[in-house]
Amino acid sequence: MGYLSCAAIVGVLSGSVWLLPAQAASPSLESPSSLAPFTPDSVTAWRFVEIPKASVSLPPTQFDVLQEDGEFALRIQTNASYGTWVHDLPQAPAGKLRWRWRLDEPLNGGNTAPDLLTKAGDDAALKVCVMFNHDLQRVPFWERTTLRVARSVSGEDLPAATLCYVWDQTYAVGQIGRNPYSARVRFMVLRGPESPLRVWQSEQRDVEADFKQLFADEHPVAEPAPTLKAIVVGADSDNTQSTSLGWLKSIALGR
Repeated sequence: MGYLSCAAIVGVLSGSVWLLPAQAASPSLESPSSLAPFTPDSVTAWRFVEIPKASVSLPPTQFDVLQEDGEFALRIQTNASYGTWVHDLPQAPAGKLRWRWRLDEPLNGGNTAPDLLTKAGDDAALKVCVMFNHDLQRVPFWERTTLRVARSVSGEDLPAATLCYVWDQTYAVGQIGRNPYSARVRFMVLRGPESPLRVWQSEQRDVEADFKQLFADEHPVAEPAPTLKAIVVGADSDNTQSTSLGWLKSIALGR
């Protein structure tokens, strides 16, 4: 998880950790989803993104749309690898994000223990991330400068704020923090070591509320959250040199 999207966010900033209460799940969304499902007919709306070859050469995380438990799902398998699927959402409002996921094999067999707060252990067996059109002027000066350089080098409009929901095996449910590579990326653990393996789990998050909680130091609580830039799903095990296997399905974004 050390790199997100095209992996050019390179700020090295100190991390901090808080605890966030879990949100209650709602059975359905109030509006049609703006996300394409993980089915053979719809996956073209998702694009694969890896670390630019000019930066570092890593094997890609494997993504496969397969029938599982009677419906289509996205299988995500890592082997000392990195990769994401990205669904662009230009100016979409920050609404409710819903999905189901299942972790079959947590990160294992690596050289380093997984730890989202350290560079050496910064991997995730499953993650669902939200990229925001965050106002760059609200980003601290040094990070703002670093991000501008990263955008210039990568040639992409990298987000100024990204929130990742993570299935983690080290930290307990409710723990949140900053990515050790860049404070532009902040995470929230929704499933932890106490969560059962090989069991489908349902999630629904109020994206606006979560953004305001994690980026409260940069965004006034009274103001609406920024619009969305993209939804990203994936897994990585490049830092720990480990392997993992998980699944995602029924992803949807609405009001």
